[in-house]
Amino acid sequence: MRIGILTGGGDCPGLNAAIRAVVKRGTAQHGCSIVGFQNGWQGVIDGDAKPLTRDDVSGILVEGGTMLGTARCHPHKVPGGLEAVRDTVHNEKLDGLICIGGDGTLKAAGKVSDAVGVPVIGIPKTIDNDVVGTDSAIGFDTAVTVATEAIDRLHSTAESHNRVMVVELMGRHSGWIAVTAGIAGGADIILAPEEPFDIDQIAKRIKHRHRYKNFSIVAVAEGAIPAEGTSWDGNATIDDKGNPIAGSIGHEVTKALEARTGFPARLTVLGYVQRGGIPTAADRLLGTRFGVAAIDAIVAGESHKFTAINGEEVVLKDFSVMSGKTKWVPEGLLEAAREL
Repeated sequence: MRIGILTGGGDCPGLNAAIRAVVKRGTAQHGCSIVGFQNGWQGVIDGDAKPLTRDDVSGILVEGGTMLGTARCHPHKVPGGLEAVRDTVHNEKLDGLICIGGDGTLKAAGKVSDAVGVPVIGIPKTIDNDVVGTDSAIGFDTAVTVATEAIDRLHSTAESHNRVMVVELMGRHSGWIAVTAGIAGGADIILAPEEPFDIDQIAKRIKHRHRYKNFSIVAVAEGAIPAEGTSWDGNATIDDKGNPIAGSIGHEVTKALEARTGFPARLTVLGYVQRGGIPTAADRLLGTRFGVAAIDAIVAGESHKFTAINGEEVVLKDFSVMSGKTKWVPEGLLEAAREL
């Protein structure tokens, strides 16, 4: 069999582990030829492909990002995109495609499978951990580890200068990174999109805390929003796609808390730092397991499904399980963030 593979959407640590697993398992166990497409679905549209051998993937396990490059491109939204994908599949004599990406990339994978008729298996990756149907996605563990370390480091500066330190973390629609890293790093206040906040209540909690501690750490997801009917409407600045601009809600929260508490406040925006660098062991393992499951599935004739981990087991689920949906932080974890 001849199988294509691509990575789409934002980069994250662990992608190379999945590519490596597909190539090594596919060639050694199944006798497949693996074709890598550059820059996600754009590479499939353009026919920008290259063969991948075991030598090509040697040593990439520890590397962040993706050796194939990536792009935010969806064939069904590009004029002539699906027709171009169909031509590439025919020209490359592909028997199937493995797509590694988040909700957008995997939704496009379903559209391609339906329109082109080629078997497609998806592998979920996103540091936001918001793909429905899987306990975790490639990249999440590394992002949380980086964010936790940043919060750990802010403690000493906050205490030394008697400050409120605000750290903004990625998470436009769900607060998985802010909540988990905030709890792990001992943040005093955690603000997530799932739970709109009252800035006056936050300021009151910080003033109460400073009666016995002279500093506070506030972890803010970039998609956090104030609750309706409260006194403050300092929403994040929105870009032309309707997404909050990184740093904007953190900046607004920092100004508001300094004004309401009288304590000096400073902002740290981690931004793309959370997506870069060496993947953790957990992300290397998850990427490897997903890669093995994906190539095994497509060789077995499966299609229109994505790999997922539930507990300790890797399973396959239909694209309909996750398409167009968001996995929210559960109430139990939000409660822990409020009270710990």
